Amino acid sequence: MSIEITSVKDVFDKMPQAFQAGAASGADVIFQFKISGPGGGDWNVAVKNGACEVNPGVSPKPTCTLTLADSDFLSLMSGKLSGMQAYMTGKLKVSGDIMKSQLLSKLFKF
Repeated sequence: MSIEITSVKDVFDKMPQAFQAGAASGADVIFQFKISGPGGGDWNVAVKNGACEVNPGVSPKPTCTLTLADSDFLSLMSGKLSGMQAYMTGKLKVSGDIMKSQLLSKLFKF
């Protein structure tokens, strides 16, 4: 399945559709995204009990926070940029439980 994404807001709007419930077994995580740039903003995504909930704004208790530019976020979510590559080159900053950030590529397929 390939879901076309054109903007940061588009990614978050389509996340429930891209969510891979089968890969979420046992996951209990709140991802906080802090995305800079003209198309950016703050979003949080809660994954628990095989379900995904997407909300604009800042979560009071995120499991991990991912900070990156809007263009890098789009590349990351579309699979053009790997999470490890983004992290190692400084394009992606992760705070909190860094191991949980590795779930992103398994939980969402665009």
